[in-house]
Amino acid sequence: MATRRQEKVARVVKEAVSNAISYHLNDPRIEGFVSVTRVEMTPDLRNANIYVSIFGKDQASQNKTFDAIKHAKSRIQSMLAEKLYSKFCPVLHFFVDEKFKKTIETLKLIDQASHEHKKNDALDHEVPEH
Repeated sequence: MATRRQEKVARVVKEAVSNAISYHLNDPRIEGFVSVTRVEMTPDLRNANIYVSIFGKDQASQNKTFDAIKHAKSRIQSMLAEKLYSKFCPVLHFFVDEKFKKTIETLKLIDQASHEHKKNDALDHEVPEH
């Protein structure tokens, strides 16, 4: 369980990294919408696991975007150092957040099942013609 200090630093890191990716990286490989979904800090606050969700055209463009973000890690970390008032800046480790994609897929399946259920109910309640 994260301490208050870990949560507080994680919020600052999440905001700074999101801002850096959205507004300060001019890499043409970054396509689509990139969202920092969560940040997990180690207890010593020296490492930050950054989970990003990437919505792009296809898997290849999403992979290119993720590679570009990993390539810009040191630039993002230097921008974070300007925002973070601490003795040291945590080392950033980027991961693709698969939870978010799975949640979206699950919601789509639920919506599809609900639509089919309503369609079947409508067919069951039709009045037969005499």
